[in-house]
Amino acid sequence: MRLQLFLLLLIAVQSASAQKKETISLVFMGDVMGHDSQINSARIGNTDTFDYNSCFKFLRHDIESADVAIANLEVTLAGPPYKGYPAFSSPDTLVDALKYAGIDAVVMANNHCVDRRKAGLERTCDILDKKGLPRTGVFKDSIDRVRHNPMIIEKKGFRLAFLNYTYGTNGIRVQTPNIVNLIDTSVIARDIESAKRKRVDEIIVCMHWGWEYQTQPNPEQKRLAKWLGSKGVKIIIGSHPHVLQPVKLQYGPNGKSLVAYSLGNFISNQRPAPRDGAALLFIELEKTNGHVQVANACYQLTWVYTPIKANNKLFFVLPADRFKADAWVEESARKRLNEYISEARAIMKYNVEVPEKNFKEPLKALSGLQLKHIHISPFEQIKFTGLN
Repeated sequence: MRLQLFLLLLIAVQSASAQKKETISLVFMGDVMGHDSQINSARIGNTDTFDYNSCFKFLRHDIESADVAIANLEVTLAGPPYKGYPAFSSPDTLVDALKYAGIDAVVMANNHCVDRRKAGLERTCDILDKKGLPRTGVFKDSIDRVRHNPMIIEKKGFRLAFLNYTYGTNGIRVQTPNIVNLIDTSVIARDIESAKRKRVDEIIVCMHWGWEYQTQPNPEQKRLAKWLGSKGVKIIIGSHPHVLQPVKLQYGPNGKSLVAYSLGNFISNQRPAPRDGAALLFIELEKTNGHVQVANACYQLTWVYTPIKANNKLFFVLPADRFKADAWVEESARKRLNEYISEARAIMKYNVEVPEKNFKEPLKALSGLQLKHIHISPFEQIKFTGLN
């Protein structure tokens, strides 16, 4: 009898173990840009030193709540002279601020990646490597591409591969031996097969595509998304339009698949509506017995606040919904922030199974803490009230 009970218990334990689920949360954000006013804002006094940390301080814990955070770096780190549009080169300390904000890696293939030609491309790669921020999409040479294409991130028992491609480089020729991943389906197909051979749990493809300032995907985006799905890619993250476009989580032949056509401007000086905001996209992956699926996804609206203080334009990326009634934001800016929230929700109403991150009333007051800085999981669904 005891032996039978022991065997039944052993079977139950083994069965539970066999069905054990592992999860990992990812967060993606839109374009990290570096216009002239952003560079001027980051300058410390009259020196040639720069500090961007304050730009991201209000979103730092939201980003850190995910296990892996990825951003699109749409500037070069080519050194001085620092300049914004049309040939971007931002100070190296932008990388420090991105890491401070909780960003774990960047994708680089976009239309501005060769703004400063060969020297700028190579220096950008070198600075990211020196500062320990993983990268993909742009490479110094074929050997560098082998090392960083795909970009592999391992965390919490997951092995994830990231691939990154752009529609072009603003007509600037990529100089030998540099390589920029362009949207070429034959190349992408080979890269996907190469990533599969590396025994990864999931392949995420980041695409720099679409038409600028259009809030709906164009036919080419839709065609490429469908083609990537046919190759087994279940997560596609888009950038370039500088505005939000819908996110869709749908069932396909390989289970649930997600495409985010555009996540907008994470930080920039583009102020015309609705270019002044973006969204964080949280994705939860679940692995059971080696099978990985997209468990759920949600988005959080963000907005770039640019107050003028002491004749200097400042930049803060704000969690939009938590600051929409905050007196710290100037009245005229609050009005625009609320307009942006309405505009963004009008775009995202076309989402499929990707709701806005919903905040609920906290159960207890947290004395001595500013609620806007509390670290929570993106899936805990908590609402912060009484912001100072």
